[in-house]
Amino acid sequence: MVMEGVVILFLLLPLAAVSGWYVARRQYVRERKRRAGNIPPEYLKGLNFVLNEQQDKAIEVFIGMLEVDSATVETHLALGNLFRRRGEVDRAIRIHQNLIARPTLDKEQRSLALLELGTDYMRSGLLDRAEALFQELVDSNQYTEQALRELLDIYQQEKEWQDAISIARRLEAVAGERLSLEVAQFNCELAELELAGGAEKEARNYIKRALNIDPKCVRASILEGRLEQQQGKYKGAIRAYKRVVRQDIEYLPEVIEPMLACYRENGRLEEFMEYLSELVTGHTGITPVLYLTRLIEELRGTDAAVNFISEQLRKRPTVRGVDKLINYILARADGELRTNLESVKEVTGSLQEINSTYKCRQCGFDAMRMHWQCPSCKHWNTIKRVHGVTGE
Repeated sequence: MVMEGVVILFLLLPLAAVSGWYVARRQYVRERKRRAGNIPPEYLKGLNFVLNEQQDKAIEVFIGMLEVDSATVETHLALGNLFRRRGEVDRAIRIHQNLIARPTLDKEQRSLALLELGTDYMRSGLLDRAEALFQELVDSNQYTEQALRELLDIYQQEKEWQDAISIARRLEAVAGERLSLEVAQFNCELAELELAGGAEKEARNYIKRALNIDPKCVRASILEGRLEQQQGKYKGAIRAYKRVVRQDIEYLPEVIEPMLACYRENGRLEEFMEYLSELVTGHTGITPVLYLTRLIEELRGTDAAVNFISEQLRKRPTVRGVDKLINYILARADGELRTNLESVKEVTGSLQEINSTYKCRQCGFDAMRMHWQCPSCKHWNTIKRVHGVTGE
């Protein structure tokens, strides 16, 4: 009897296994159908419009879906980002605005939509609207670092330097990075404003603050030298200008002319000539050579100046140096030689006009004048004189 029960149980095991598989299979099929049924037809319709590059119709479909199903929030965020990257910012704004208007969004979703809408406004140049959204994120401790970086960008564009300093300090605390170079530049901007308004005492305070924050701040030293020079304090101006050379010799061309003026006012041209001789030895640029040539002509005569610059051009041939030498020779030339030299001088003059004088070391932006902040990549202190045959 027991044996018969065992046999029957053994025979029923395969049937149970098959039954279990059948039940599981039916449940799997039903689950797939249920999930497929949860995908709104409008969603599939919208995707079809996107694939067929019918963006206007796709936007209308997806925006309409927001009133029905908030589970597609991530899809709408992605779609908004897509339009923004394509330069269709108005469409991105519409999508992100409709997202924010939904009361069913959770805190994380709403904050992300605020961040994206603020970025849309930034791209559109609507800085006031962007500022309000990023400030809201900072106040709510949501996406704080990203919002602070955007606010820093806004305040720089709007030239709100005090606000920029405040945000930079907060960003340092949040992100754990040093922004001393930028904050020093913001203080220099404030110093420039005070100087323009004749408030020299206030300007000095900002200059001092900039140097305390960033001892290598070339711009602060230049501003200090300019202020000292304006007040007739030529020794102080010379000290500030020489500090520039120690901070970054690449900025020597920016201070060499005012430095010459200060030495001249003090009657110390021989001393300046000795200083330039030292710089020529340690600096590869042509600017100190040209200024030293000018002083040699003034203090030693034209022949000495011609010999000096001829020797220097063998070591560092540049268009500016050749142009200077041609000037000396033209003064003594006549006839066919003079005609030929004038043709060459036209060429050297044209080369100096068409070639950029400055270049950003960060992004390669070319400029004909000095910028403390690159107009292209927005980095500070990266634009310097171009080196080479047609440059420095």
